[in-house]
Amino acid sequence: MIDNDFAERPGYVLGHSDAELKRLMRQGAFYADLTEDVLRRAGLCPGTRVLDIGCGAGDVSLLAARLVGPSGLVVGVDRSEQAIALARARVDRAGFSWVRFVVAELETFVCNETFDALIGRFVLLYLSDPATRLRALARHLRSGGIVAFQEMDMHFAHSVPEAPLFRQCLHWIINVFEKARFEPDMGSRLFATYLCAGLPAPRMIATGRLEGGPDSPAYEYLAETVRSLIPMIERFDVATAAEIGIETLAARLREEAVAGNRCIFPPLLIGAWSRWHLPETEANGGAAPA
Repeated sequence: MIDNDFAERPGYVLGHSDAELKRLMRQGAFYADLTEDVLRRAGLCPGTRVLDIGCGAGDVSLLAARLVGPSGLVVGVDRSEQAIALARARVDRAGFSWVRFVVAELETFVCNETFDALIGRFVLLYLSDPATRLRALARHLRSGGIVAFQEMDMHFAHSVPEAPLFRQCLHWIINVFEKARFEPDMGSRLFATYLCAGLPAPRMIATGRLEGGPDSPAYEYLAETVRSLIPMIERFDVATAAEIGIETLAARLREEAVAGNRCIFPPLLIGAWSRWHLPETEANGGAAPA
């Protein structure tokens, strides 16, 4: 149920604070191997020209850069000037001269370049009409170009045995995403989104991390996600900052998991990849095939 006094969707529900940029890098490290696997399966290789939409702090762009090498190209696009500034600094430190970034709104982004691959991670869930935007963005590809995305299914996250605090954190996060009209289970909607965008049925893979014990990075990652969401959690009356207790949240999540020998299942990640082909009318110079 959406609050009646919230007429417009926020551009990015987690904000653009310095803490959020650090969280994005923590997230990038947490999921790096799972995302790289999808990009490799999709066909990224040396020499590929890549458009990375919703690139944030540049984690997926950096992964793509390593796969395509200096004979390739990566262009990352994000609406946040702060995120792009950080992404540029990280690329400069890595010495990846074949990567560049653009500040632009994804809903209206256009460019005059042609790419071999269109990629993104955790970005389609924020678009009001992901199929329509995906169709428009695919126009930047050569015919036969790769379309590869990875999205979450947040409702999959759970623990065994059940962990009340972990479940409460998931409730806060999912509740905010739903109230903000974002799709918490975009991963399961990728198949239909590709077809509605006019793309061939994608190949897909579901992967996830399993966490537990005192040294898992999952507790800090979850707590920092909640931290970034606190302004929206309070705006939507989901919880108060006092109820959350953010400064001790990671420690309490760790204590709960370790005390109960719990296995933590973060959100499921679903990757999809397909090839975009120029419509026949355009391939024939605008004339319908005989």
